[in-house]
Amino acid sequence: MPDRATSFEAVIGLEVHAQLLTTTKIFCGCPTTFGAPPNTHVCPVCLGMPGALPVLNRHAVDLAIKAGLALGCEIQPHSVFARKNYFYPDLPKGYQISQYDKPIALRGTLRLGPKAQTPVVGITRAHLEEDAGKSLHHGFPDSSRATYVDFNRTGVPLLEIVTEPDLRNAADAADCFWRIREMLVALGVNDGNMEEGSLRCDANISVRPAGQTAFGTKAEVKNVNSFRYLQKALEYEIERQIEVVSSGGRVVQETRLWDSTAGITTSMRSKEEAHDYRYFPEPDLGPLEVPAAWVESVRATMAELPEARRARLIAAHGLSEYDADQLVSFLSGGADFFEAVVAAGAPPKAASNWIQGEVRRKLKEAGVDDIAQAAISAAALAGLIQHADRGTVSSTVAKEIFEKRWGTGATSQAIIDAEGLAQIGDESELEAVVQQVIAAHPDPVAQYRGGKTATFGFLVGQAMKASKGKANPKVVSELMKRALEKLSA
Repeated sequence: MPDRATSFEAVIGLEVHAQLLTTTKIFCGCPTTFGAPPNTHVCPVCLGMPGALPVLNRHAVDLAIKAGLALGCEIQPHSVFARKNYFYPDLPKGYQISQYDKPIALRGTLRLGPKAQTPVVGITRAHLEEDAGKSLHHGFPDSSRATYVDFNRTGVPLLEIVTEPDLRNAADAADCFWRIREMLVALGVNDGNMEEGSLRCDANISVRPAGQTAFGTKAEVKNVNSFRYLQKALEYEIERQIEVVSSGGRVVQETRLWDSTAGITTSMRSKEEAHDYRYFPEPDLGPLEVPAAWVESVRATMAELPEARRARLIAAHGLSEYDADQLVSFLSGGADFFEAVVAAGAPPKAASNWIQGEVRRKLKEAGVDDIAQAAISAAALAGLIQHADRGTVSSTVAKEIFEKRWGTGATSQAIIDAEGLAQIGDESELEAVVQQVIAAHPDPVAQYRGGKTATFGFLVGQAMKASKGKANPKVVSELMKRALEKLSA
């Protein structure tokens, strides 16, 4: 009997809502700063008062164009805002200004990581819209019977990025969300702060029998603000839908929420269709015209994209795809720091290893993830790497020096001189150490002579220990090998 999980295929598409890094809202001059007292960043425009008219924020359009170009989309010369009509307490106008059938960007692609089942995901569209307010269900004395509403977020500019249903597993979906965030942050389009709600993700998920081309009935998992939670929510939802279908039931088209405490998704409401929103063109805003010259002026301001930087690090410095991915994607500021260390004279592979190893470990101990907060400069790290590379100190001692340098003004050379840490490479001096180790460990020596060559590493380790890590390991290995071969002969 075939395994149930492999008998079905998941079909996943994402909708990422990214707050654009503007200082004011999309259609008025109210500030967008987070954390203000409730209902203080509001005005007649964002509250939808009679007679108040919206005015489009040009910088929001600049940022939308920039993101669209980065996603490989075609920036539309003519796009239209529409009213999306629905009733909800945190929507003061009774409608949301969005873009529907004529968005600002269409048809792009996004490349995922090297382990993705689907390496390239299609981008259906990216469109501008305003955010809604926030309903507050907890934290008040009467929360058991009343809901409060904060309209500060109402009118905050959003870019909604919609992918094609190309994703086939939860891990790839989380990676896709990560790559979109990475790109938006690198461009200065979004701050990437998911805890404050400036980046959120909805996932549409369905399952179908393996080999079937028609889509199954989808459910939407709403407002997920964590890569890990997105993956867990989708893994749960895939299993839930497979269970429903395998038991002869039918998946209901609905919106569901992820309960991170219980580790399950729960039903929120039935899922609306587009016609339920009664879209029609926004009468108070004319069409958005974006000529080619505007697009090119935005393109000229774009920073290097993460994918291009990974490719450049591989080509220019001989890094593996994994190392380049770690430096660019998974360590904030890692690529900048790496290039500064290499520019200061360190070999690229050694620089990458030290940054991913010792530097990242110290940052983790300090509870930070931004390499800009490293308590050692790029030049200082490069100098230490050069000492180890030249054999001035052993790799073990280099790590000790790194610990002493972290957060201090001492130089590597000063520490080496003050503590006598220079590596010992003199053969006559190390020969004595090797002989002492052989004399002190007759059993491992006998085992080696009997053919158990694994004891060789132990004996070399004992010699390094006897020299307090200062011996040149290559010289020690060679001397140990000669001594043991001589005994065997």
